[in-house]
Amino acid sequence: MSGPAPTAPKIRLRGVRKSFGAKPVLQGIDLDVPAGESTVVIGGSGSGKSVTIKCILGLIRADAGRIEVDGTDVTHAGGTQRDALLRRFGMLFQGSALFDSLPVWQNVAFGLIQGRGMKRDEARDIAIQKLAAVGLGPDVGELWPAELSGGMQKRVALARAIASNPEIIFFDEPTTGLDPIMADVINHLIKQCVRDLGATALSITHDMASVRKIADHVAMIYDGRIIWTGRASAIDSSGNPYVDQFVNGRAEGPIQMQIRNI
Repeated sequence: MSGPAPTAPKIRLRGVRKSFGAKPVLQGIDLDVPAGESTVVIGGSGSGKSVTIKCILGLIRADAGRIEVDGTDVTHAGGTQRDALLRRFGMLFQGSALFDSLPVWQNVAFGLIQGRGMKRDEARDIAIQKLAAVGLGPDVGELWPAELSGGMQKRVALARAIASNPEIIFFDEPTTGLDPIMADVINHLIKQCVRDLGATALSITHDMASVRKIADHVAMIYDGRIIWTGRASAIDSSGNPYVDQFVNGRAEGPIQMQIRNI
């Protein structure tokens, strides 16, 4: 007797390619992101991690291949289809990307007010709730981004990412620029928020401490392709020399860094 059919991935990429001029960046990305779990894509700088996420979001148009969300082809989504898709997404940008000209609560509520036409009072109440979810009090909502530390800015960015209770949340290098203790705080909050929302998460990072904290699944990108995927618990015994070198941060191995002699 056959078992239950496997659940279709929330996001599926097949053969996704992207070049900038004569430089190929994505050379046939195949990736499945399971629903309701946290997938982390690792890889060095320039390996194509950010371009992969931007193609899914539609910020960059893939040259070839297919991108599906819940089985629907969104590779060339535009207009109302893309707007509807983006309403299902949350995003924590590298560097937080807060609006300096808006107080914190308006940053958190920005998508609710501008994207969904929500009344300001209602949006402010939700913003305060989401700030509380990342450990910040209502008084922080009245501050300006410039008054916050880097760690607090990252928490505000996380509150903004979850403000609309998204189905899918993207995290772009969520711990960049943070000290190890604050990075661990952010990783814990990410894991908690994703769990509380029941969301699907797709993160990109080169921070292995972050990977070990937030990932259910790991995929490694190298030279524009996914070269290994597996459970996070298997990352130290992958049997893949590229993964092994990256995970252990060794200069020696198949990944060669270009170093210019001065």
